[in-house]
Amino acid sequence: MSSHPGKLLLPGRNVKRDGRSRAMIRSPLPKGAHEMSEIEIDDEMYDIDAVAKGAWVPGPYGAGDQLGTYNEVTPEKRAAAWSILEGATRVQTINLGDVLFNGYPGFGDRDYQQQLVIAGYAPPEGYGGISKGTDPMGATRLSFHEERVQTTYNIASKVNGLLHCGVEDLFYNGFRGRDIARDHGTSDLDVVSWGPPLVTRGFLIDVVGLKAESGENVFEVNGRASLEGNYRITLEDLEAACARQGLPAFEPGDAIMIRTGWNNLVRSDPEQFLSGAPGPWLRETRWLASHRPALLGIDCWVWGTLDPEATKGFYNACHQELNMRFGIRFGEGFQFEELADSGADRFVLTHTPLRAEGATSSSVPALAIATLDD
Repeated sequence: MSSHPGKLLLPGRNVKRDGRSRAMIRSPLPKGAHEMSEIEIDDEMYDIDAVAKGAWVPGPYGAGDQLGTYNEVTPEKRAAAWSILEGATRVQTINLGDVLFNGYPGFGDRDYQQQLVIAGYAPPEGYGGISKGTDPMGATRLSFHEERVQTTYNIASKVNGLLHCGVEDLFYNGFRGRDIARDHGTSDLDVVSWGPPLVTRGFLIDVVGLKAESGENVFEVNGRASLEGNYRITLEDLEAACARQGLPAFEPGDAIMIRTGWNNLVRSDPEQFLSGAPGPWLRETRWLASHRPALLGIDCWVWGTLDPEATKGFYNACHQELNMRFGIRFGEGFQFEELADSGADRFVLTHTPLRAEGATSSSVPALAIATLDD
């Protein structure tokens, strides 16, 4: 893994809280890409007033764009992703989604409730689901099962779209909430606008695996290691984990995942699970964004540490930068334990979101395809 760059090339003017801005420069983007501006990879908070006035508009892929860094996943990029499996005689497929259950812990009023629907037979005593009748149907005496679900797409393992977070009514690439909000969802930047299913190189940065070796900043959950609540994953942690694993340099369009172990709390201690989260902050998020990944992901319910010493009250700042400035979708609540147990830290990542018109996020999990060969 190469050393982190000192500066990042990003869309729009780099406006900091003191009002200073830097001149536009030409970035090393592919031919046809748009100009970017320069920003230090640090924790300095951006100027919220300037962003609300359009400092990050247009986005890095030009006016009207709705793909963001999915633009980096070209047909050539998809084909090259399969080189990770080159020569493999056996492959494994690993679901990166957590198991949903009634009462799954969600932020705020987000909830998941599922009821079984039965028909064609008498339900068991005490059944609290929905019965459509006990008599079998028709000449074949048909019975069936289905379900009814009340939930949000933004719970458990999900990918957040580019309009997930904004500043006031301004969202990625200048789209305004009042222009795109409809009763059923949004007219632009919805899941349907994400384009074809994602197929790209995937990498797992195993930060909790790194920390477990020294026993620092970790605790045990049901026999498994987790980073401490609100632990701030540093840039040095990310680089050390990449070096320990021998990961190659990241390329535009890759999917970069971070394992913290925090999702091990979902069932055993849901209150602790929602009480905080380990994760990166602005410096680390900007470093990751400098590689122009198609997707970032973490196994916490939220991207970014909730450590008040790091956030200084701006705890949504990483969300806003990823969506609005960089045009990057990010996943939360992913499940990486099976992937880590398999020993696979590089894989083909695929994701096909539920094509729900107007939806802002997708809770369809991603899939990792990795070699089983030694």
